[in-house]
Amino acid sequence: MIVTVVPIFDFEVQPNQPLKKVMTERLKRFAEELQAIHLKDLEFVEPFLADVVVYLSYNSKYTIRWRITNDVPKEVESAVAEVCAKLNYIYWRTPTLNVFNAQKRYL
Repeated sequence: MIVTVVPIFDFEVQPNQPLKKVMTERLKRFAEELQAIHLKDLEFVEPFLADVVVYLSYNSKYTIRWRITNDVPKEVESAVAEVCAKLNYIYWRTPTLNVFNAQKRYL
């Protein structure tokens, strides 16, 4: 399975410029670590050409939140949720309608 973690720099509360730069670099680093280290085992999950895309961002209290943005098997969702929970990332709740229904079990 192809794992992609994308940092989303959409701050709900705009920090001042020096803090924003530090937070942006920190989020990039966390996304790289999540993809390369913590979710590396998913690369060996079949189907090998399928993909899982995870978004990372900050909430209004500057806590890291995550969300899977494509339709993946339940086992993959559970594995990502477990890893993110261990890292103290919170599930990204969103009111948008384009998020698929499979993730409602984490709400």
